[in-house]
This record gives sequence, structure tokens and C-alpha cells, in this order.
Amino acid sequence: MNETGKKIRDPVHGDIYLEKDELQVLDTAEMQRLRGIRQLGTAFYVYPGAHHSRFEHSLGTCRMAKELLRAIERRGNHNIPPAEKKAVTLAALAHDVTHVPFGHTFEDERKLMPRHDEDRDRYDYFLLGGELGEVLKASEPGRMALSILAPAGELPPDKKYLKEMVDGMICADLLDYLKRDNYYCGLSQLYDDRLFHYFDIYDGRLTLTLHHNGLFRHDALSEITHLLRIRYVLSERVFYHHAKIASGVMISKAVERALSLGMPAHQLRTMQDDALPYYLKDAFGSDKPLCELLKWFSERRLFKRCFMLSVGIGKETVAELEQKYHENKAGSRVKLEKKIADIAGIEPHEVAVYCPSGKMSLREAMMPALCGPGRIKRFCDLNSAEVRVLRQQHKALWKFFVFVSPKAACRRKEIAGTCEEILGFKNEL
Repeated sequence: MNETGKKIRDPVHGDIYLEKDELQVLDTAEMQRLRGIRQLGTAFYVYPGAHHSRFEHSLGTCRMAKELLRAIERRGNHNIPPAEKKAVTLAALAHDVTHVPFGHTFEDERKLMPRHDEDRDRYDYFLLGGELGEVLKASEPGRMALSILAPAGELPPDKKYLKEMVDGMICADLLDYLKRDNYYCGLSQLYDDRLFHYFDIYDGRLTLTLHHNGLFRHDALSEITHLLRIRYVLSERVFYHHAKIASGVMISKAVERALSLGMPAHQLRTMQDDALPYYLKDAFGSDKPLCELLKWFSERRLFKRCFMLSVGIGKETVAELEQKYHENKAGSRVKLEKKIADIAGIEPHEVAVYCPSGKMSLREAMMPALCGPGRIKRFCDLNSAEVRVLRQQHKALWKFFVFVSPKAACRRKEIAGTCEEILGFKNEL
């Protein structure tokens, strides 16, 4: 440690060294709020150790961005200007600052609001206004970092790699959370750091270089495939674990209820995970359904699955269900929940329909790969049987669920029959 920087000890990466300008970003109120936003939302109800925060993940992403930059520098094909390198590390540090409590749960699972990295209002609030905005706008690298993080994309085509290093397919964000999420969930899934040797820039894009002197490197293929395998296992065991989904649906329904009762969505901006249930109870304590949802959530009395569909119903049907119940066009998900509840004789807040996006293609497998001089392909197009299997397995994680409250759980079989009648499919559960 010296006068201009500081070492921070991290359980995943060891010492993380931050320079003075990075510390100025880290010390802003907007970044410090991330200490109270869990990286994995409600996953702690499944893996008790998964309480790590987006603050820690932000530090790790900054560290991984520096590793990527060093790897490209060592390869010697591209001389990235110092201001651009600094912009990448600042953007990596601030890339998650627009998250709200349980963000991905509300954004990706219930579609209650835009994604944090696509919401211009949140970008303006967290990154242009306030303390963090002042720090970033005060320097050229900081202003460039704002361009990297801008939702609409403000980089020229030959500079796409700057954003892709932070938030691309295989990027600093992924390289941190694969290690961090596995570590805190107690899963033994690690990649080898030698994979940093395979990164380079080609035609303005962050690219994997899978050849040496024109010869294809099968060791590189296996190393990246192993990374994809880790990504799949994390999805299977954590992201799409049925109890994590159930607990996420419960807090989402509570927020959805609060929004219908007049809570402005921007109220979530200043909150942290643990404060949200207390705020909802204080603001809407007279609403029995909302209070019941919060009580079950806090006591881990989770909703139970009563009905399930899988990808076996066919691609077209999956797409139809996604359009209706994931996108929630014209409130169709809420209408379906109410219809099931009315026929079953229970309250609408006791039924939850969960329909993930059907676009579960393991996007990291589509990373550009240089297979020989001037020969660029997507990684998934390299005729690897294992990558094809991994992509198919990842698509097969898609499950459509109907959950019911702990109060109605004893009637699951009966309610499942109601779901079969309404949806026209046999229960696969």
C-alpha cells in the first residue's frame, strides 16, 4: 500500500489493489450502497453462505478487468491507450451500481421493471447525478467509463471491446461471478487462470485466440469449454434452483402488489435488500395479502410447486408461453394467477406463475473465436460435441411453474388439475 492506492483483501482473489481514482469511485455513496445488495438475491434461502454483495463483486470485476488488460498487453498485438485502460477498470468497478434490491428477480423473472443496464433513468440517477457522477465526469477516463456503461451504447464500432471486457459474453463480470458465486455457495467449480492467455482484440471485438502459429489449440478449446461447463452448473444448481425461484417469486409478488397500491418504482433506488421488506410493511401494513407474503418470505415458508412444464412441449409452445407469461403482455400472467385462484377458491396472491425467458442459449458460447489467421467463428460453431451438449442442457433448464402458497400447499394435487384444465397441458411435475 502507498499514498496513492490501497490493497483490499478479498477471499476469492486475494489482494486487490485499487489506485487513487478507483478508490474515489469506490468511496461514493452510490457504490457503498452496494454493500447491502446481495449478489444472488434470494439464493441464501438455498445456500446459507450466499450473502455476498454486489460491492464485493464490483471489486472482483475490476480485478478481472485488469487481468484481461494485462493479458492483451502481454500478447502484444494491440496497444490500448492508458486512458482507455483506466476507463475499463472504472467501468468494471461501477458496472452494477444501477442495481436495486433483488434486482434480477424483479427485472428478469417478473419483468416488473427494465433491466438495470438498460434503464436510462437509473443510469442518469446513479451515474450522471450525485457523488459518483461528479467523480466520473471529472476526468477523461471517467467520462469514457460513462460511455462504456451507457444503456444505448456510445462507443464507435472499433472500440466495442471496451464494453465487452466489462460486460460481454466472456468478460470481467463473468470471470468474477463464476468464482465468487461458486465460492459462497460452497460449490467446487473452478476455472484455470491460464484462460487469460487466450484473449485478444480482433476487428474491434474482444476475441478468443485459439491458434498458435496457425495451428488450432485443442487445449484452449477444452479450457474454454470447461468455463462453459462451470457456467452451466451454476445455472442448474443456483440460478434455476426451484427454492430460489419460489422465494424470488414471493418477494416479487410483494413488490408487484405495492406497485399496484401506488408505490413509485423509483422508491427502490435508494434501498438495500434487508430494508425493502421493512419499508413495504411500514408503508402498506394495512394490506393483508402483501403482509402475508412478507411474513411467509421472512419465515422461509416458501411457495410450493404444483404444476410444471418443460421444453418437451416444443419450441413454438415455449415461445407462446414466454410471450404471454414472461413478458406479461396485457397483464396475462396476473390474469392467469387470478383465474387459477378463483377456480381453486384461494386468494390471487397465493398463486404465482413463473415463466422464464425461452432464450436460454448459453450466450457465452457465442463468443468470437479466432481459429487461425483471419478465420473468425463463434465458439459454439467449432464443431465441439461437448459444447453442443452443454447448450442443449442449458436450454433444457427452462421450466414453467405454477406455485401455491404454504397455506394452499395441502391442495397442490387439486390445484394442479385446475392448471391442466386451464393451460391444456398435462402436469410434468
